[in-house]
Amino acid sequence: MSAVRIVIAGAAGRMGRALIRALHETKGAALAGALEAKGHPDLGADAGVLAGLQPLHVAVTDDPLPLIASADAVIDFTRPQTSVELAQLAAQARIVHVIGTTGFSQDEDAKIAAASRHAIIVKSGNMSLGVTLLAALVKQAARALPDFDVEIVEMHHRQKVDAPSGTALLLGRAVAEGRNIALDDKMVKTHDGARTDGAIGFASLRGGTVIGEHEVVLAGTGERIVLSHVAEDRAIFARGAITAALWGNGKKPGLYAMSDVLDLAD
Repeated sequence: MSAVRIVIAGAAGRMGRALIRALHETKGAALAGALEAKGHPDLGADAGVLAGLQPLHVAVTDDPLPLIASADAVIDFTRPQTSVELAQLAAQARIVHVIGTTGFSQDEDAKIAAASRHAIIVKSGNMSLGVTLLAALVKQAARALPDFDVEIVEMHHRQKVDAPSGTALLLGRAVAEGRNIALDDKMVKTHDGARTDGAIGFASLRGGTVIGEHEVVLAGTGERIVLSHVAEDRAIFARGAITAALWGNGKKPGLYAMSDVLDLAD
């Protein structure tokens, strides 16, 4: 069986380089192209050298169309606008699109959903296999303990822009789904006074070089349960995204989550 040909978007960034390194180590997968934004200083550079590897003879380019047209999948941890554009190209080529980008607006989410009518899109606020399992456990715990208060605490490096993080929102949605409620109706970012019943609280911390730490606290009368995940290396997100790309190859078009990849969906 031939290797699955994967394009990496945002190839010169921290996640892009981690993806190239992880892809180089993955059997059954091959780097089909490396994308960056127009005007990026690393355009034309060898993607392997950028990632700290030997030359892979794949130059970084700003033209996605020819790469996606000849690829099996594209992975991107970029910006919402870029992800929407790539989703539309993936739909035209009918290939897999793995989206690790966060911070989408409702309109952007709708455009990605529309693209999934023709593309195989795997989209998640966190591509870690461990976080995917954590979300499944959180959903189960929230369902089993409907009267427990829930607080989601996350910490990331000082440069992270969106808050709460995509992972925190993913975990919040797991709580809401477990309790059959809408997250938007119960989401509280800052408690003003006493806590309201049924609120799903979020706290975002930023500082230093923290890759990602998340805790889901379920607090009842006289007892407390804490479910947590600590990311120690960005390679975990890269490996999860590549796993998703390989899983999606050959699947029917649709909008999937990492829970589908791990067969954890209800």
